Amino acid sequence: MSRINIRELVSGRSLASFATFAKKEKEFTLGLAIVVGLILTAIFAGQLAPYGPLTLGVGAALQPPTLAHPFGTDNFGRDIFSRVIYGARPDLTVSIVAVALSIVSGVPVGILSGYRGKRSDLVIMALIDIMLAFPLIVFAMALVVTLGIGATACMIAVGIAGLPLFARIARGETLVVRQSQYVEAAYAAGAKESRIMLKHVLPNIEPGLIVFATLDIGNALLIVAGLSFIGLGISPPTAEWGLMVFQGTDYILRGDWWMTVFPGIAIIAAVLGFNFIGDGLRDILDPRRKSR
Repeated sequence: MSRINIRELVSGRSLASFATFAKKEKEFTLGLAIVVGLILTAIFAGQLAPYGPLTLGVGAALQPPTLAHPFGTDNFGRDIFSRVIYGARPDLTVSIVAVALSIVSGVPVGILSGYRGKRSDLVIMALIDIMLAFPLIVFAMALVVTLGIGATACMIAVGIAGLPLFARIARGETLVVRQSQYVEAAYAAGAKESRIMLKHVLPNIEPGLIVFATLDIGNALLIVAGLSFIGLGISPPTAEWGLMVFQGTDYILRGDWWMTVFPGIAIIAAVLGFNFIGDGLRDILDPRRKSR
């Protein structure tokens, strides 16, 4: 299968090739179905959920799954099925925006470091290595504590925590692209460095960035849920998957497993969906690097 250009794919010129690939790659198709389903669920949560996420007493407290309440109820008598549906909104929104912040802040740094080289590269990469010395979740926790608890702070913290990863990816790709003949020709023609980086380097490192961004959304979602689980992310009473898992831990030893299991399944499904799409995009954009 020939390489599919991302712009051709968006414009529809490679749509047939994409459809053929999707039929062959079951994991990619499954991941696409999961992610599209979650996005639609988040958008139409008000129409899909039978109850509001904060509505109390819709059933008996800690009621196990029934036909009326497929995922059971929590300790306040709230419908867990409805809360899981509404929980897709903050988790997907914060994760996707956080990755977008990582791209906007990290990619220019990586391109500048890889293209300039020498002293600039040494200084920038030294700072990036210091940031990478901390686990992402620990780095994000420190940032959230500094910025304050809440969805906005969580979004910014996860976005900054992902900056060094995208900077590293962009730098590595730039080191390869800057040796190409078209970049050398543009430089010889007197093009400015900023134009070369924007018009010649960035478009040619897009495939790797797109794949990594898709995979990183799943990672960001795990961090967001983890921060909420330990009380540093999205605050109650908001319906959020990580927070719901935490709220169910006090009852799981009593046998009330549904408060933890169903939001946990939602987290796993979302992460797997984005990972499957990322693996598939890697094969689409560069068939030489088969994920299997």
